[in-house]
Amino acid sequence: MTEPIEPIELSETLPRSATLLFAPLDKRAFGAAIGVAVGLVIFAVTAIDLAFHSSPWPGLSLLNQYFAGYSVTWPGALIGLAWGFAVGFCAGWFVAFVRNLVLAISLFVLQSRAELGETRDFLDHI
Repeated sequence: MTEPIEPIELSETLPRSATLLFAPLDKRAFGAAIGVAVGLVIFAVTAIDLAFHSSPWPGLSLLNQYFAGYSVTWPGALIGLAWGFAVGFCAGWFVAFVRNLVLAISLFVLQSRAELGETRDFLDHI
């Protein structure tokens, strides 16, 4: 005859790595990080184009359709830096918001299912 399997005891605390995995992102910090990165990329691409090419690349000058005041010049590179930060901040903030929302909903659904499963087991034993 086989020995009965003893139930595994679940601890109420999560390991530190799991806690960090499910921690919400700071929306302002994530937005600022993405904003700085996008702004610096636009500035760097404009600066490289100005430094190494005698005529501006036509594709780069299309950014003035999206960013008011942008042009492939040194003042335009600074304007592109500011616009890149603004757009990157908004995009980063929104991504962090959506990630936090999806994570919260997912954890709520998982917790509700787990609690419902415990209730079913309890009612089966009555």
